[in-house]
Amino acid sequence: MKTTGECSYSFISGATGGLGRAFTFACAPDGALFLTGRNWERLDKLRQEVLQKYPSCRIDCFACDLTDAGARTRLFNYLDQKGYRFHRLCNVAGVDIQKAFERYTQEKIVLQCRVNFEATLSLTRFILERRAQRMEIITIGSISGVYPMPFFALYSASKAALESFFSSLRVELKDSGVHVTVVEPGGIYTRPDICKDIAGQGLWGKLSAKTPEYVAQKSLHAVRRNRRVVRPGFWNQWIAVVPRLLPLGVRMRFIAWRWRKLEKDAF
Repeated sequence: MKTTGECSYSFISGATGGLGRAFTFACAPDGALFLTGRNWERLDKLRQEVLQKYPSCRIDCFACDLTDAGARTRLFNYLDQKGYRFHRLCNVAGVDIQKAFERYTQEKIVLQCRVNFEATLSLTRFILERRAQRMEIITIGSISGVYPMPFFALYSASKAALESFFSSLRVELKDSGVHVTVVEPGGIYTRPDICKDIAGQGLWGKLSAKTPEYVAQKSLHAVRRNRRVVRPGFWNQWIAVVPRLLPLGVRMRFIAWRWRKLEKDAF
C-alpha cells in the first residue's frame, strides 16, 4: 500500500526472525520500513541486506525488548521524535514456547503473555495514533489458537486471544480506513529447531507447514482484501473447520494424545 503526500512506513516487529525477515522483504518495495527486534546487530545486518536489494528504500531500526514496558516507552519516544507515520503494522513478534503448563516457570508465563498479547496490543495502540490516512494491520496468530490445546495451553490461549481482540478491533475501526487481518499459519520453516520439529510431525507437519515467504505474501494479499482471518494452506483451513463437527471433548483428547510428548522452548 502506497500513500500520497508525506512518506509513511511499514512497522514490523520481530523483524529479524524468519517470518519477520520475510515480511521485511515483502514490504520493502513500498519504500519505507521501520524494523524492531531484540538484537541491534541483527537488525543492522538485515537493514544492509534490504538496502542491497532495494537501494532507495528508507529503513530505520530500533532494538527493543518488547517484554519491558520501559523499553517500549523508549521505542515510542524515538518514533515520536522522528515524527513517523505508518500505513502498515505487521505484528510478527511472538514467543513459541509449547509444553505442559506444569513445566513452565513463572518467568516463562510472564514472557509469553507479555510478548504474544500485551506487547502486541501496546504497539498497535501506539501505531494507530500515528497512522496514515489508510492503514493495514497484520497480526500473526496461529492455527494452534483455533481450539484449546492441552499441553500447548498457554501458547494456544495467547494466540486465540489475538484473534478475539483483533476481530473486535476490526469492527471498531470499520469506517476509519483501517484494514485488520489475523493470520493463523501452521508450522513455518524458520529456525533449525522448528524445521526439525516440523519434520518430526511426519505427514501432518508436512501438510501444515509453509515457507515464511509464502505466509508473508498470503498475509499481505489478505489484508488488502480486508479479510478478518486467513489460514495459509488448504490443510490449515481444513483442520480449522472440519473437526468442529466433533464434540470439543473428543477434539481435545485427540490433541492431548497427539502433542503430549512434543515440547518447544527456544527462549
